[in-house]
Amino acid sequence: KFKYCRSSSIAWGKTKKVKRKVKPDEAPVQEMDQAEGEETEKKSVSGPCFPPTFSVSEIKNKQRRHAMFLKLKEEKRKQKLELKKKKKKERKALGDQAPPKEVPKTIENQRIYDETTVNPEDEEVAFDEGTDEFSAYFSRLTNPKVLITTSDRPRGRTVRFCEQLATVIPHAHVYYRRGLALKRVIPQCVSRGFTYVMVINEDRKVPNGLVLCHLPDGPTAHFKVSNVRLRKEMKRRGKDPTEHVPEVILNNFSTRLGHSIGRLFAALFPHDPQFVGRQVATFHNQRDFIFFRFHRYIFKNEKKVGIQELGPRFTLKLRSLQKGTFDSKFGEYEWVHKRHEMDSSRRKFHL
Repeated sequence: KFKYCRSSSIAWGKTKKVKRKVKPDEAPVQEMDQAEGEETEKKSVSGPCFPPTFSVSEIKNKQRRHAMFLKLKEEKRKQKLELKKKKKKERKALGDQAPPKEVPKTIENQRIYDETTVNPEDEEVAFDEGTDEFSAYFSRLTNPKVLITTSDRPRGRTVRFCEQLATVIPHAHVYYRRGLALKRVIPQCVSRGFTYVMVINEDRKVPNGLVLCHLPDGPTAHFKVSNVRLRKEMKRRGKDPTEHVPEVILNNFSTRLGHSIGRLFAALFPHDPQFVGRQVATFHNQRDFIFFRFHRYIFKNEKKVGIQELGPRFTLKLRSLQKGTFDSKFGEYEWVHKRHEMDSSRRKFHL
């Protein structure tokens, strides 16, 4: 019978381990091996050497993968910087014979040419401007008068946004909706001499839509509103704007559709800006997003001038342009934004 004991060693058939005596000649060899191992470890840590087919995503450990990614990113940055310095030296050495600099590719300069791009000197464009809905304003026959209202039961943020818009647009009046349909509001506005109705819609207490209707003959534009920043939420803002009529700047409204939208925004403001107030309202179109900013000029001396943002600021995205006044059922749409167009591309824009 076998006997078992609770100790780690077996009672039956014990064997003694023979300790090998280390010779004095072998000790330095082991120390040399350890030193070589440490050097190889240091080399592997300092400069990783991977096969050409290696991918960082193959590393299973998340922390090691992240550390390796940062290391490879830093190496690429250094290589790029060295290449840039090398090119700079070559250009300096060649002098006037150096080849022209390469223009970087951007979405803006790779934009697909639009056939509807407007030429300001075109006779057809001039004829359209003389006969469209805004011709009375640009002929100085009418003065703008804007009514600003909201959707039903607006929240505090939307109400403050409307009040601040009324300080930006001269001759603007804020009225509460009181549950009236927009079709009933428009005839009352026409009878009282208003040239615009602006409706601010909201979702979850945040402004998210803007309907801009030109009176009495239209057109009506519907915009998506995003990135609304009120005056109190802005850093380094100036004092509240004065009652002076601001200048209006319209940037990059180059197509026929963009030209119509630019004229729609221009007719919101009176003709003659008061330069004493040093205020300017900017509508900047970039990749079909319209950025609104309101600034004041600050003259530091005779040569230097700065700008100070007054607020509010927001971004618009055109959803539809309808002929005539607002009519959701039987209205004729001149342009509608299609999310899943067959020819949609990152390089194709409409405004």
